[in-house]
Amino acid sequence: MPKPIDRISFYDQIARNKRNSILLVIIIFAVFILLAYVIGLIYQDYFFFILILGIIISIIYVLSTYYNSDKIALASVQAKPASREKHRMLYNSVEGLCLASGMPMPKIYVMENSQINAFATGRDPQHSVICVTKGALEKLDKQELEGVIGHELSHIANYDIRFMTLVAVMVGMIAIISEIFLRSLWFGGGRGGGGNREGKGNAIILIIGILLAILAPIVVWLVQMAISRKREFAADASSVKFTRYPRGLINALKEIEKEHPTNESKKINKAVAPLFISDPFKKAVELGSTHPPISARIRALERM
Repeated sequence: MPKPIDRISFYDQIARNKRNSILLVIIIFAVFILLAYVIGLIYQDYFFFILILGIIISIIYVLSTYYNSDKIALASVQAKPASREKHRMLYNSVEGLCLASGMPMPKIYVMENSQINAFATGRDPQHSVICVTKGALEKLDKQELEGVIGHELSHIANYDIRFMTLVAVMVGMIAIISEIFLRSLWFGGGRGGGGNREGKGNAIILIIGILLAILAPIVVWLVQMAISRKREFAADASSVKFTRYPRGLINALKEIEKEHPTNESKKINKAVAPLFISDPFKKAVELGSTHPPISARIRALERM
């Protein structure tokens, strides 16, 4: 007799993944505080200059891409506006889900790619975009397409772009501050740089600072990727909330799982790959992957 499936509520799945995302953000913040504290002990005179410079550079860079994320993403994949007459099923699916969820209608685009894929971008629901591949329109039926669209609408509704921008700012600050600190060591002048006055204590602090500056960017980048995977699970669950039919997204993911990389993938900028519902490069899932394994996503959906 088959073992009964341990059912889970999509509400519980959404809440769990959001909690996990917040916990991971707290870890990034803790690493930032620890790094700042240790560098502050080493460079008491110049610490605030290093900190402020790192914050300014990272915020300017990330916010410039944040406010133009839709334009950058669409241009990089050469997407074209969808036609209501030519892409009737796509328009009807997006409109229906937006009406059911109370969301504003996003702009809809189609990209020339035979793979089944889609992405959403934009800084908030009022400035959002959904882009679907031509392959998704040709290979998916209405319920499968709605499952994919529900996933992308979930990213918009959950403010995932804004959330991941916040994470990117924090990760960027850690990377920049670490880089400035390590480069400053070439010029000497660190309070822990040796000298008999401070003794071994400062030498140990300096070693700890160097190790932190090297490891912190790697650790927070891995945490950032883990947050991205949690948001994908949450978007899958939210898609079920929108459509009330998990089988649509399950079947769509099964079709995606069957596909293999094509030469069209090479045309996609790797910087926008994390936006897609599935990694367009189909590389093996690793610790630093932005997407969880499709098989794991399907298993989670089958329990709902």
